[in-house]
Amino acid sequence: MTLHLFEGFGVELEAMIVDRRTLAALPVADRVLEAVAGEVTSEVELDGLAISNELVLHVIELKTDGPADRLEGLAARFQEGVRRIDRILEPLGGRLLPTGMHPWFDPELETRLWPHEHGPVYRAYDRIFGCRGHGWSNLQSTHLNLPFAGDEEFGRLHAAIRLVLPLLPALAASSPLVEGRVTGLLDNRLEVYRTNSRRFASVTGRVVPEPVYTRTAYEREVLEPIYRDLAPLDPEGVLRDEFANARGAIARFGRGSIEIRLIDSQEAPRADLAVLAAVTGALRLLVTERWSPSGEQKAFATEPLAELFRRAVGPAEETVIDDGDYLGLFGVGGVGGVGGVGGVGGRSVTAGELWRHLVDEAIAAGALDEPTFGPDLRLILDQGPLARRMLRILGSDTSRAAQEALYHRLADCLARGEMLDAPGR
Repeated sequence: MTLHLFEGFGVELEAMIVDRRTLAALPVADRVLEAVAGEVTSEVELDGLAISNELVLHVIELKTDGPADRLEGLAARFQEGVRRIDRILEPLGGRLLPTGMHPWFDPELETRLWPHEHGPVYRAYDRIFGCRGHGWSNLQSTHLNLPFAGDEEFGRLHAAIRLVLPLLPALAASSPLVEGRVTGLLDNRLEVYRTNSRRFASVTGRVVPEPVYTRTAYEREVLEPIYRDLAPLDPEGVLRDEFANARGAIARFGRGSIEIRLIDSQEAPRADLAVLAAVTGALRLLVTERWSPSGEQKAFATEPLAELFRRAVGPAEETVIDDGDYLGLFGVGGVGGVGGVGGVGGRSVTAGELWRHLVDEAIAAGALDEPTFGPDLRLILDQGPLARRMLRILGSDTSRAAQEALYHRLADCLARGEMLDAPGR
């Protein structure tokens, strides 16, 4: 069945399985899937959703079982899936932990690859890239799959997604700690993501995809260089597939969709879905040319987008954007900037201010359901992304005990379907 733009939504939420008491990674994803399916499998249906494995045994994924026709209502379905998995994990001494990275995971000591179905693919990745690193075994994300039909729709959607990708840390950063340290970056997951395939630069590129807008061009300029570079170490072609592309958004022509990969997992499904609703609302307005013609969107170069993304993984919503050409594509400019905020003459705004503008515009245009998603988005916009709220709670006490208390609280948020409320600015 062919779906056109925004006629379906594929949502994937990843979470880490941890010990209930210590929060150490617990590699039992295969036992969870076996408990549901009656045998070890890589994917099984669960109450209208699906759960599946990932590269490592301590991560599990919940996803829509095929495309959903709307985002509204999905948070409750995913929350019930979380409850079901937590009930399975309880006698195993485990529970689910949210956020984009585990705060004190040691990939050298704790990584255990999935050994069952699809094992050859994971072993090929490990042989070529070495998967005992944070960029492979310690990054949990929320993926959004959006459909297209044909080159014209693909081009419009791909152009819009390229523009939004650098802004995602400002809304969704949730990984401020690595190996027990506050690093100064709010989105460490994306920092390691952009370098995890550095042995072959073609695999990740600049994270922001190249400005290509047809299937033929995409296969020639994005996919073929990847396949060519990997071929000497992958003579059987195990990785010769669209999934080998590790950009921040990848075209899945076999499915007729683009998959966005740069959204950190949040503290509860309601937060994940609120973020996805904001992203989708902004993309709808870009695709329908509310602020700028699609031709201008397509013409925007990769370099400034990649640089903005690189800067945004640090301060997230506080990232200053002063590129007038970029801001103009979102209808931002003139005296007073976004809604009267920003720099003199509107020459600069923060990424958080830009998101507030995008959300307000999407609500006003009917591209974002305010009763469903508005309250949770307002919390994020008012208090900052999850990483900012986490650091506010830690304050000056970054001891292991304080970190454990925070992450137990986050695990409770996931189990109960609650937002992490941390006012203070």
